[in-house]
Amino acid sequence: MTRGAGFALLLAVVAAAAGGSTAEADTASSPGAVQPDALASADGRYPDWIDHSVAAGENFFRFADGAWLKANPIPADRSYWGVDTLLEQRNQTLIRGMLESLVKGGAGPMSDAQRKLADFYVSGMDERGIEAAGVAPLQPELDRIAAIATRDDLQSEFAHLQMIGVAAPLQLSEMQDFTDSSRVIALASQGGLGLPDRDYYLRNEAVFADARREYVRHVARMFVLLGDAPAAADGEAKSVMALEMRLARASMPDIEQRNPRSIYHLMPLERAAKLTPHFDWHALLRGVGHPEIESLNVAMPRFFQTLDQLTATPLPQWKSYLRWQLIDAYAPYLSTPFVDENFRMRKVLTGAQALQERWLRVLVAEDEALGFAIGEMYVARNFPPAAKQAATAMVERIRDALREDLRTLAWMSPPTRAAARDKLDLMELRIGYPERWRDYSALQIDRGPYVLNMLRAREFQQRREFDKIGRPVDRSDWSMTPQTVNAYYDPSRNSLNIPAGILQQPYFDVSWSDAVNYGATGATVGHEMTHGFDDEGAKFDGHGNLKNWWAPEDLKKFAAATRCISEQFSQYTVAGGLHVQGDLVTGEATADLGGLTLAWNALHALPAAAGDPASSDREFFLAFAHSWAGEMRPEQAQEMVTTDEHPPVEFRANGTLANSPEFQSVFGIRAPSPMVKSPRCIIW
Repeated sequence: MTRGAGFALLLAVVAAAAGGSTAEADTASSPGAVQPDALASADGRYPDWIDHSVAAGENFFRFADGAWLKANPIPADRSYWGVDTLLEQRNQTLIRGMLESLVKGGAGPMSDAQRKLADFYVSGMDERGIEAAGVAPLQPELDRIAAIATRDDLQSEFAHLQMIGVAAPLQLSEMQDFTDSSRVIALASQGGLGLPDRDYYLRNEAVFADARREYVRHVARMFVLLGDAPAAADGEAKSVMALEMRLARASMPDIEQRNPRSIYHLMPLERAAKLTPHFDWHALLRGVGHPEIESLNVAMPRFFQTLDQLTATPLPQWKSYLRWQLIDAYAPYLSTPFVDENFRMRKVLTGAQALQERWLRVLVAEDEALGFAIGEMYVARNFPPAAKQAATAMVERIRDALREDLRTLAWMSPPTRAAARDKLDLMELRIGYPERWRDYSALQIDRGPYVLNMLRAREFQQRREFDKIGRPVDRSDWSMTPQTVNAYYDPSRNSLNIPAGILQQPYFDVSWSDAVNYGATGATVGHEMTHGFDDEGAKFDGHGNLKNWWAPEDLKKFAAATRCISEQFSQYTVAGGLHVQGDLVTGEATADLGGLTLAWNALHALPAAAGDPASSDREFFLAFAHSWAGEMRPEQAQEMVTTDEHPPVEFRANGTLANSPEFQSVFGIRAPSPMVKSPRCIIW
């Protein structure tokens, strides 16, 4: 659904890497769903996905994918269903088999990491033990919050919650220094909201007002599950909402976060203390085990000024808020009443109608806790050297296509062109999996309470992140596990990262034609590559430092070109009349167009293959559209256009193709047509 991670909302990505994952797992037995082997194809062409009742010139997404969409309604346990989730399902089914083999002892002698994988899975699948324990395993954490008696205790608890992955009321993590990419610095950014985004607190449309009302009820019900009387729980829930509302009002909008300079305010602790005189930064850093840190990036100063004022909030209100944040973070790993109540709110926000099977939920948790240990087994089983070699060759050809494009772009001046080509030459291409596997030896995992395994895994990850601060950058580190069906560009490392998980059918196969592989996966590769040269990438040089290398006139021309994209995508709407936020999705939509253009150029730079060129060209564009096949529930679409820098999939397909004259020529589409943007947006 969000394939092509890019690097918009930079600090949100950093914080997500340091904390918990919110991704949905896939299910091999979802009602009405085509099973994973339905994606298998000898040639990758999938003609049975086409809906010939829809004209290609009216809606190419529905033309190319309509039959697939009709045959694959969204399962009850999903808010979104697409070919990417089917591929994730295939990967998870494979991983489930590997884990169950470890549990049974059928995989031979186990390494320490494999033993932990088996033990985590057993603890997560121990329904009887989880139900018997209830909330008891978390009682020591609840007792810590109940014991808060002073402002110092309160700020000490802020630090402790950071260590167990609860980003309340802020997020403390690490990042590569934007101005010196060779070093890692501390990062403090906004956090502490239980709803998906500040807009859910501040906007007046019915979808947001309804979500706020249900959220207060949800928080109250959670307090009742913790043992509070209903009347007291109602009061606590309202106090939580009041505190979160103040945090939301001070939070930086997502669109503003797209500018790296807006979220970079490196300062010594003395200056941070003047910004927030009642907030003890030294105590916070001592609490996470790093008293030696002398400076940090206070990413959103206005947020922290408000948080400073909020430290005067009565302690009982803070204690209610922290209890809520703790239980919200760990409810999915507790007994059925907590799991069901957690899902009840997710149903409101995403539209999913049923809870996913336990094994799937456990796999999502295990991927967060031990993802690279899973990845090591996954790669050995499912990503042969030939696949890596073929994918690497394709990525290099797409880099060649961008190099040639940079040479001929009419709007780019010679100095900017030279700097862009230097940056491209320095771009690191990382395919499949990391060079060095992550060491989990210090992580304690056993077959005891599931929620404690999750808590210890998050603490392990937090310590790992904090321990990077002040040390040289580990350039071998990855932000995505190898089994992830996605890809990303890292601006601070100037690296393109394509996990093995996405280099599978229906996106890629070494036996498929170049037309199919380039249309489906090559466009994703090009998407990520152009992120290094868009309105955000232009602010980072080839070494990953925040340094503008564009001539001012070139930057103006690029801004004008991307304004075309923003205006185009702002016209698209989802259920309830909510518009796509053009300024929020500009980077991703621009990269989609760049990726398609580069993949097409790279394909046509290859030696001519035997067969019909016209047929090959059709296959390319059909493969591109097939790669976006998917649909989401109205609630999920509303959340997506509010919080996500990626447009919904139908617009990613149609909006991109509408700017491609090659596509229009191949399919004989002429204006006026929804599939012909006029005037078209020209970037790469």
